[in-house]
Amino acid sequence: MTDDDAHLQPAVAAEFSALADQLETLSDARWDTPSLCEGWRVREVIAHLTMAARYSGDEFMAKLQDCQFDFTRLSNQIAREDARLPVTELVDNLRSEVMQHWTPPGGGYHGALNHVVIHGLDATVPLGCTRRVPDETIRAVLDDLTHGGGHARFGIDIEGRRLVATDMDWAFGSGTELLGSGEDLALVMCGRTVPAGRVAGLPL
Repeated sequence: MTDDDAHLQPAVAAEFSALADQLETLSDARWDTPSLCEGWRVREVIAHLTMAARYSGDEFMAKLQDCQFDFTRLSNQIAREDARLPVTELVDNLRSEVMQHWTPPGGGYHGALNHVVIHGLDATVPLGCTRRVPDETIRAVLDDLTHGGGHARFGIDIEGRRLVATDMDWAFGSGTELLGSGEDLALVMCGRTVPAGRVAGLPL
């Protein structure tokens, strides 16, 4: 966490709570819906998203060492194993005080906000949930993915492109346009494939 992004903590907490509200009434079968994360169902996404609620720093580092410090391998392992937990426990994890104040190492609350918003959409878009991420929250994510360079972590090139949100006052860049909701633009900058017809223009 840095002093510069501490103001984002309430938004992080709000997104974790809102996600819990959306998922708590789902049947077990709906938790098996394929997410936007390839190979993961909704339950794997939430198990991954809430790791910090179940593992202390020391426990996490021990598991990471067991995986030869391969974070992707560890993420897949924990997602697969903890997806078997009761869904009520996963929802409780989303609401936990730990997650409300969690920040990724070196990522601050910007990183936490990106994490919960994108993985939240990974789960809720395929489920057809209708809640929209608040404009100021998705704006912070979009700005971090563009001005902050976050898109590059997903191998996405936005040079020579103009991204235009159709549901809020936000745009970035110049060149060939890609239009979509703020949420969908954030998803495509994170390498996700959104449902057909949700964005218009040359794909990234």
